[in-house]
This record gives sequence, C-alpha cells and structure tokens, in this order.
Amino acid sequence: MELDILLYLGIVAFCAGFIDAVAGGGGLIQTPLGLALLPQIPVSTVIGTLKIPAFSGTAMAVRLYIKKTKINWLFFAFLAFLSFGSAFLGSYTLTKVNNDFMKPLLFVILILLWIFTYFKKDFTRKAISNITDRQKYIWGIIISLVVGFYDGFIGPATGTFFIMGFIFLMGFDFFKASAYAKMINLVTNLGSICLFLLKGAIVWKIAIPMALCNGLGGYCGAKMAILKGQVWVRYVFLFIMFIAICRFGYEVWFK
Repeated sequence: MELDILLYLGIVAFCAGFIDAVAGGGGLIQTPLGLALLPQIPVSTVIGTLKIPAFSGTAMAVRLYIKKTKINWLFFAFLAFLSFGSAFLGSYTLTKVNNDFMKPLLFVILILLWIFTYFKKDFTRKAISNITDRQKYIWGIIISLVVGFYDGFIGPATGTFFIMGFIFLMGFDFFKASAYAKMINLVTNLGSICLFLLKGAIVWKIAIPMALCNGLGGYCGAKMAILKGQVWVRYVFLFIMFIAICRFGYEVWFK
C-alpha cells in the first residue's frame, strides 16, 4: 500500500465522517472514492474494509449527540431490531433481483425531497409537537421497515433518510433525529462487519488508519453541528442530497 494512497484514503475518511455526523450520507463520499482509490482490491473486500471507518465515525458522533438529547432506549432497541431485520431482508432480496429498476424512482424522489427541504427552511426544528406515543410507534415501524429495507437493497444516504423520517413524521428535532439515526446505523453496520469478518474480507492496514480519520471527522462534524446550530445543518443537508441526486442521475442516464 503506497503511502500517498493511504493519505488520500485518510482525507476521504475524515471528510466522510464529518459530513455523516452533520447530515448523514457519508457513504456517498467514502464508498465511491474508496473503490476508485483501491482498484486492485476486490469490490466486496473494499466495501467490507470501509465498514470499519464508517462504524468508528458514527460511534464518535453518537457519543456527542446523545449528550444533547434524551434517548428512550427501549424505543431505540425496538427500532433497531426492526431495521436490522428489514436490512437483512433487503440484502437477501438483492441476491435474488437487480436493484437497477429502483434507481430512476429514487432519482425522482430525491429531487422532490430536495425541493421540499429547500423551501421548508425550518425543517431541522420540531415539525410535529402533538404526536402521541401510539403514532410515534406506528411511524417508527414504518420508517424502520422501509428505510431498513432500502439500506440492505440499495444503501446510499440511509442515514439521511432516517433523519428526514424522524424529523418530518415523528416530530424529532435535528439532534434527537440524528442520535437515533446514527445509533440504528451502528447496529446495521455491526451486522455487516460481522459478516465481513467471517468472510475475512477486511484489510486491516487500510481499515484502522481510515477508522481513526473517520472517527476524528465524526467528532469534528458533530461538534460543529452542535456549535453552529440547526440552520447551518440545513445547508449541509441540501448539499448531501444534491450529491445523492447526482450519483443516482449518473447511474440512471449514463451507466
């Protein structure tokens, strides 16, 4: 492994951790650039290796976010269990059918969500103040099953979709939505890491330096989001969604 490639991967990991901690979607940066910088390594091994830094960055962000909000751990465990099972089902479905037919639909959905977020300038604040516990569980089940399945079936910007669901449908503020989204991502990432560990598909001399950089990025990103406030987060959120739109637009029209 050349030192300059490792340095580039460290920079990529830091940026991905920073962006993911602020608005989700760090995988939109880390995965394609990681694959581009490591063409000599099998794709499955690269993806398995990148799960380690993704986990460390998310864990660091979670540590800061849970200090800013109160967590219902029983409710989180319920959502995490549903998301994990749904993601597993999504991955199983992917082994049976191709997901290309979903990309044009997702492209349109992302554009509509971007427009909605752009005009809803207060989206990071609490959107619903009178939601009941029953409604919260119903929306939690729907979000966990739908986004969890998406995570296993397609994947990119899963954290962003979780955050949007928790804000718009469950009335969470940004910090609470981010805490729940990132904790659920930790669970799904851990499941993937266990799989790749069993298959021996992790290159540790790449994973460990990237994990340190991603963790630092996650810490800085979460700190910045907390210090700058929720208005600043909106612009980063729009930027991440724009990257996702470009990514799926490329796959729909040029691939």
